[in-house]
Amino acid sequence: MRDKQVIVIGAGLAGCEAAWQIANSGIEVKLVEMRPFNSTPAHHTSEFAELVCSNSFGALSPDRAAGLLQEELRTFNSLIIQTADKFSVPAGGALAVDRSKFSKSLTQILSTHPLVQIKRFEQLDLPEKENITVIATGPLTSNKLANKIKNFTGLDSCHFFDAASPIIFGDTIDYEIVFKASRYDKGDPAYLNCPMNKMEYFNFRNALINGEQANLKDFDKESANYFEACLPIEEIARRGIDTMRYGPLKSIGLWNPDWGDLFDRENRLKKRPHAIVQLRKEDLDGKLLNMVGFQTNLKWSEQKRIFRMIPGLEKAEFVRFGVMHRNTFLESPKLILPTLQFLKRETLFAAGQITGTEGYAAAAAGGLLAGINASLLAKNKSPVTFPNESMIGSLMNFISNRNEIMSNQKKNKFQPMPASFGLVPELTNKIKDKKLRYKAYQERSLKELQEFKKVLEASFENDYLLVEIN
Repeated sequence: MRDKQVIVIGAGLAGCEAAWQIANSGIEVKLVEMRPFNSTPAHHTSEFAELVCSNSFGALSPDRAAGLLQEELRTFNSLIIQTADKFSVPAGGALAVDRSKFSKSLTQILSTHPLVQIKRFEQLDLPEKENITVIATGPLTSNKLANKIKNFTGLDSCHFFDAASPIIFGDTIDYEIVFKASRYDKGDPAYLNCPMNKMEYFNFRNALINGEQANLKDFDKESANYFEACLPIEEIARRGIDTMRYGPLKSIGLWNPDWGDLFDRENRLKKRPHAIVQLRKEDLDGKLLNMVGFQTNLKWSEQKRIFRMIPGLEKAEFVRFGVMHRNTFLESPKLILPTLQFLKRETLFAAGQITGTEGYAAAAAGGLLAGINASLLAKNKSPVTFPNESMIGSLMNFISNRNEIMSNQKKNKFQPMPASFGLVPELTNKIKDKKLRYKAYQERSLKELQEFKKVLEASFENDYLLVEIN
């Protein structure tokens, strides 16, 4: 098999990363994207890698699981992480981006790459097995292609219901009430905080749980399979009186200097709000604000009515209301290898959230590995796997058939997984202190990846280009 064009289906985070890795190894790539001709319930533009949920990639520090995954991707000059870094906005200890500039930049970079051919149409079937192909259509894969994939695998597709938060205009909030602060004073005061007293909280919770829901096809409220890491705010409210206060509305660690001395315990307990709603910048100027943790399936009219009950948001104007959508993913442990090749077809790869990884950086990691291996296959070389000690490697092991000790019962309950230190192998020397243990995971991973990169470059015979964006 000599060098040939590789097909990447889907220009989301994983598809963009895969196309970038393939093109930068000297292989032509055809990137197929169905938008704008066929959109989804969650997308609003035709740009590549549009972020439809949060604008956050998670914790930035490399001694946190999400942060380590980002740092690993930087080691391989990931297009997604380079672009996220370039268009980051203040978010305390997290990597958050100006989602409009982020997606427009990715579209421009790939559209002008000499080895990337962009095709705008809906892929209705899997390409023939002679074509090296990466499926990166994400959780919002079109029904027609999802059915073709289902027929190919012979397994019923899995799904869960996911939701996105509303976005409001920054100049429509009341800054006499809303205050700036980051939890535990980490980083700059990047979040805007709306304090609630006990009565305001109870009235708000009551409105949430009684608010009218939007009707969704295939959605049954009694048996809905939610993704637990992205629950609708009204569902969190239904689970208990104080559930929101221990989740997205927790007030612990947030303090307004106008309330007095933070270190005066009596004053702190007296002045601390019963609950706090946080807003995070969508852009550097703060013209657009994301309601943190406010994924919802409320009707749009109900969102406007109920969310304006939040102190400081009484006159808030909404750029975008929250939406809920059905997400599809594969029973990956039964279907794919740690190289992300399908067991039934070595020329077919899967990458991104459709494989059951959760989070933006995790989607990029799948695209990175699938792109590298599709390139190697096009060069008639053997695909690779990332070191088990790396976050990328541990994620790919979880979603693949690598972990043979996983029981059939667990496989049948396969659910999407974000980056987690619980997935990586234990350290040779046990470390009880959690912070020190996570730091040791980080150091071990990055050391292993430096050696792995040398092996990878040798596999490409130094034809692997670690290209940085302009």
